[in-house]
Order: sequence, then structure tokens, then C-alpha cells
Amino acid sequence: MSVGKAHDATLRDAIDDFTARIGHYMPIEWKIVDDDEKVLKNIIAGDYVVALDEKGKPLSSPGLADRLQKCLNESTKRIVFLIGGAYGLTDEMRAKAQLIMSLSAMTFPHQLVRLIIAEQIYRACTILKGEKYHH
Repeated sequence: MSVGKAHDATLRDAIDDFTARIGHYMPIEWKIVDDDEKVLKNIIAGDYVVALDEKGKPLSSPGLADRLQKCLNESTKRIVFLIGGAYGLTDEMRAKAQLIMSLSAMTFPHQLVRLIIAEQIYRACTILKGEKYHH
């Protein structure tokens, strides 16, 4: 779930490609909302919420795969990755998260974060299946 605008045309094809790849392993849906309040209203009981924040815990790709596997083992209905808008995540959004994860100490545009997290989720899926994508 992301605050911001629809996928940028220059990134859309790549995001769509990884989204389709992930779809072979698990259902995936992008929800892009225009304000923080709508993010909070879309989180439901039982969601495993991962807030993406530069001050969060860094995870390796295998570490992310392990987190996803734990959620699958616990029959988690939805794993929700929160991507903030221009000003990042609010404290209220962070408070909803079971994990605050950093992709980098650097700040990225939210649309680029969508591509990065889509690729990393796909990579995690291939790690869990023992496929060759991750070296």
C-alpha cells in the first residue's frame, strides 16, 4: 500500500512485470491511496504490516524470505508493505507495523520503492522455492 500517485509510466512496465511474476507464487495487489488516513483505514485485523522506512531494520534478501515464510507458516491472510509519500510514514502508520524495515539508509521516491520492493518480494519467493534467480 502506497501513498502517492499511480505508477509512473517510466516504472510501470517493470513494476507490472515483477507483480506478474509474484502472482505465480502468491496473490498480490497494489493499493495506491492519496492520503495517510486512507492507508490506516485499509489495514485490517490480522494483517502483518511491514512499514518501509529509512530508519527501520535492514534485512537481507534471504532475511526477507524468512519473514515471508514465517507469515505463510502462521497462515497470515495479508502481508501489507506500507510505502509513505513525500514526507514518509506517520507515527500512526509506524505504530501499526509488526516490522519497520529499511531498504537503505538513503531516501528514495515512493514510486521507485514500489519497484524495489516488488523485485525483492519476487526474489524472496524464488529463494523460498530454491530457484536460481537469487545467487
